Amino acid sequence: MVKYRIIPVWFFVGLLLAIYGALILASGLVEWSTPSTTILGEYHAPVWWGGLMTVIGLAYIAAYRPRRSE
Repeated sequence: MVKYRIIPVWFFVGLLLAIYGALILASGLVEWSTPSTTILGEYHAPVWWGGLMTVIGLAYIAAYRPRRSE
């Protein structure tokens, strides 16, 4: 009998959060030297949000990673 393993959807949510977070973090680090001219541009929001999304995504990946069941 063939056993199928179901991969939780939260694993893929974590994967997407980690990828998007890393991309946003990288773009925020690139524009660090020239902050935008918006009102709160000096707070570097892409760096903070990208880092937060990356950490949350990695936490989801660690919590919901597929495990081997023998």
